[in-house]
Amino acid sequence: MVVVMEERASEDQIQRVVAQLVQMGFDVHRSTGSLRTVIGAVGGQTKGDPRLVEALDGVHEVMRITEPFKLASRTFKPEDTVITVRDLRIGGDEVIVMAGPCSAESEAQVMSTAAAVKRAGAKVLRGGAFKPRSSPYSFQGLGEQGLQMLRVAADAHHLALVSEVMDASQIAMMVPYVDILQVGARNMQNYTLLRELGRLRTPVLLKRGISATIEEWLLSAEYILAGGNMDVMLCERGIRTFESYTRNTLDISAIPVVKKLSHLPILVDPSHGTGRRDKVAPMARAAVAAGADGLLIEVHCDPDQAMSDGAQSMFPGQFDRLMAELRIIAPAIGRSICLEPVARRGWGSE
Repeated sequence: MVVVMEERASEDQIQRVVAQLVQMGFDVHRSTGSLRTVIGAVGGQTKGDPRLVEALDGVHEVMRITEPFKLASRTFKPEDTVITVRDLRIGGDEVIVMAGPCSAESEAQVMSTAAAVKRAGAKVLRGGAFKPRSSPYSFQGLGEQGLQMLRVAADAHHLALVSEVMDASQIAMMVPYVDILQVGARNMQNYTLLRELGRLRTPVLLKRGISATIEEWLLSAEYILAGGNMDVMLCERGIRTFESYTRNTLDISAIPVVKKLSHLPILVDPSHGTGRRDKVAPMARAAVAAGADGLLIEVHCDPDQAMSDGAQSMFPGQFDRLMAELRIIAPAIGRSICLEPVARRGWGSE
């Protein structure tokens, strides 16, 4: 259930409500909005009558959360969540673009691609160091060496860094390098990994599984939120359908559906969503027009020689043109894309 406090509720009144909920057996999560404090109470086994909470001083109303995803729902938090990553605000007025190679292959490749996406207006460098591949004989990534390359390139060009974590055992090694930990489609329901990520305070980008419903996707986010990590962003990356012309079917309709159901930011990956370089730009334009809070786009300086996903990776020139187009589309829906230079404060090597 959700307990909505009165506008002028004191901290003592809030703490008394929290104590009462804990005594009743709930796990308690607090969200402070612009006007009111909202307390989410989650738990299947409770002691006592929840109506006792309604009688406490400072309580405005108590509501049941009917959705199975409690903390991800708009009932728990009506306002949009905005996630701060260094100087960036993901989920705010600016559409944040994350771009870079599918995987780190060499220092020169990573550095040149980072320079290209930064010039075009990207704010986050995306790149894989661990690659989940369908074939065990395919390139699996460079591991920690790849992370080192990506971190150096990100710092050199004042970019944040997002990279995929595949297993809970990799978390401790990856956290010093990355600003955002990505959970890929194959791991959306890896609940052991999700629980571990819930113990962190590093933002998590959670991709939709290839056959997952929106409810299942939000319930996976719930695992992370329930652990205490509230900095979760969702990423639509296409689902598996009967269509074979594209790699996946990019579900643009998921954007407004998620926006209505959840307060979490939603990004779109048109590269994996289509698997075709010539389809990335139109789907990226459609995603921004539909209300996406950000994009993940694969860019490679020589995609025809890429060691993974070259067919869906844009050339830098194509990415530059796309960014120019997005700067026209975004203002039409009250958003912006990279209108101001990225602040350099706090972006150096740490």
